[in-house]
Amino acid sequence: MTASEIIQSKICINAQAFIPILQQWRQAGNSVVFTNGCFDLVHRGHIDSLAKASEHGDRLIVGLNSDISVKLLKGENRPIIDQLSRAVLLASLLMVDAVVLFDEETPYDLIATIQPDVLVKGSEYKIEEIAGYDIVLASGGRVERIDLTEGFSTSDLIHKIKDKF
Repeated sequence: MTASEIIQSKICINAQAFIPILQQWRQAGNSVVFTNGCFDLVHRGHIDSLAKASEHGDRLIVGLNSDISVKLLKGENRPIIDQLSRAVLLASLLMVDAVVLFDEETPYDLIATIQPDVLVKGSEYKIEEIAGYDIVLASGGRVERIDLTEGFSTSDLIHKIKDKF
């Protein structure tokens, strides 16, 4: 496989497209880690968080808010980068094993379908505020909260760019 083919093979447009890959991982005995986000204007903070998340299991799945979902969460002017471009960028990262897009405001339904062993989000969230925490805990999994890299935020980056022009 070429590098481009490997990257494309990591991208799933929805949960149903991802199920066969997930089944292979489960049969191989891999532990599955899930995290999610918009990843609009990927920066060092995102990379650090994904690297930390990947350390909690064998396979890292990134739930990626689709363009529709980002607009619901962030407003009409977002995303800046389209969903396919964001998915390709994430899929090209060494620590990411799969990128699965979702249209809803939260990845709750996606988490219900995937049933990850570990759910990872930033420590700025209380466990009860993390979408899908109840699903993961009920199935015997765990929820991990990781410290974010200070000084990195997509919103701050957008403001810096706007201030320059």
